[in-house]
Amino acid sequence: MSFYCRPQKVCLCPYLPVHPLQISTHLYIIQHPAEESKVLRTVPLLAACLPPDRCTVKIGRRFSEERDVELATVCRDSGTLILYPGAEATNLEEFILDSPVYPSTIILIDGTWSQAKDIFYKNSLFRLPKQVQLKTSVCSQYVIRMQPTNRCLSTLECAAVALSILEKNNCIQETLLRPLQALCSFQLQHGAQIRLSKEYLLRNGLYPKPMPKNKRKLRKMELLMNSVKI
Repeated sequence: MSFYCRPQKVCLCPYLPVHPLQISTHLYIIQHPAEESKVLRTVPLLAACLPPDRCTVKIGRRFSEERDVELATVCRDSGTLILYPGAEATNLEEFILDSPVYPSTIILIDGTWSQAKDIFYKNSLFRLPKQVQLKTSVCSQYVIRMQPTNRCLSTLECAAVALSILEKNNCIQETLLRPLQALCSFQLQHGAQIRLSKEYLLRNGLYPKPMPKNKRKLRKMELLMNSVKI
């Protein structure tokens, strides 16, 4: 038994870098408490690839300046970004070209899309850093967990793309994706099924559950069916 307490034949250790990746960017991951108990989460894989002093994971739903002095300091730093898509977000690659201060820290929120939205909008601290998003056509390789749309990426994949941009090194993305690819491959070999996105299932009439009666949830489903960004 080894990483993830997995049996030796499906151990992920051979797919991790021999030494933690040497990066200058500090990654702050805000993890929803519900993610901590999930077996096939990606944050432990990500943390195993990075130096401990370059990857900080904070678990919780509510954060304040009074209780979280360190996090508040990070959020107020002009070199801190938060990766969260939306109308106010700037594409990361464009931002670093024009920014007078090169980013030293990037914050990611780990959870389902609804959990991430709740954390972002109900914690004023997370609206202090500059908001950025990824402009990528890459589809998620995290095929053993359903995503809302075809464009959604796991936390590890977001970190891989963001760090490769910030560090100007495409090898970082390849290295970070390797254990995720191995995880998915092992799970598929042992009975897991490829999970198509909710968007794909809805648009092709394959969604297995009845449509919700709640008007707000129904509207979200309709937006997914029409490929509208939500």
